Amino acid sequence: MQLDERKFMILKAIIDDYVLTGMPVGSRTISRKSGVGFSPATIRNEMSDLEELGYLDQPHTSAGRVPSHKAYRLYVDRLLQVGNLSPEETKKIQEHLRERTSQVQEVIRSAAQVLSDATHYTSVIVAPQAQALRIRRVQLVPITENTALLVIVTNAGIVKDAVVRVPGELSAEHLHAISNLLTDQLADRPIDQVRQRFRVLIHQLGEHRRLLANVMNAMETSIVETGENDVVVGGSANLLNYPEYSDIEKARNFLAVLDSKETLARLLGSRGGVEFTIRIGSENEAPEFQDCSVVTATYHIGSGTSGTLGIIGPTRMDYQRVIAVMKTLKYAMNELLSGE
Repeated sequence: MQLDERKFMILKAIIDDYVLTGMPVGSRTISRKSGVGFSPATIRNEMSDLEELGYLDQPHTSAGRVPSHKAYRLYVDRLLQVGNLSPEETKKIQEHLRERTSQVQEVIRSAAQVLSDATHYTSVIVAPQAQALRIRRVQLVPITENTALLVIVTNAGIVKDAVVRVPGELSAEHLHAISNLLTDQLADRPIDQVRQRFRVLIHQLGEHRRLLANVMNAMETSIVETGENDVVVGGSANLLNYPEYSDIEKARNFLAVLDSKETLARLLGSRGGVEFTIRIGSENEAPEFQDCSVVTATYHIGSGTSGTLGIIGPTRMDYQRVIAVMKTLKYAMNELLSGE
């Protein structure tokens, strides 16, 4: 038995109705839809075939059918038509981001809120991984006689700072000169080359050995250790508004995963540069997400640096709108943060 054009049409109508209502769909409901043109009896026969093929489930004997994960995968792969947001919605998203500072952390927080508000699902944004960042500028600002503020600016606009001890008495001019030297030696180098360059500098500038060692340790701690799993979640409770998550235990487990930033970063991390990915139900690694769909998109910040946008929602999510919103948002972030 194969899926012919009629089965395709009826399956799409069932999915569209279930996405809107969350209620099992009967043959009479489908027969009333404009453009279907089949009798309830014909539709019942086709629904029975679709159930046998694994595209529909019947929760109760007398109830209508609901799409299976297999049906959503078919819908996404072959039936989904992705459009664009209206000019008004696109402009609203762009203006909301532009109201924020160009610093990546602020833009990411704003984007997570925009994404959850526009879709009514839970959004997750993973910042660029530290190993992909390149240093743009290093600055030492004196605080007291023995301390200075280390400010590191990366090519992605991410700013990290840390307080470092300054051995001996170094004037503001000395710190400024060392800042210029560090910027000159480290600019446009990836984070994983920092330690190697510092070994050379410490050898060349033996009199500042202790200060350079302090700076190197602070730089590794502030960027590498705390930056690898920078994750922002928006609309954590949005999914709880859907009847699929009315079960308290299921809701508690879902929220627990959202609290684990390391787990989220691993589950939603960049997928090898793929623009969009859609994982439905059992395709998700985390057991807590196996009743969900997870849609991810890659956004870019500067040359060769990327992060991940993610949406977590019920398997009956409005895929067309989700992808349209994510497409608009990722292009807005690319333009704002990369100057493209």
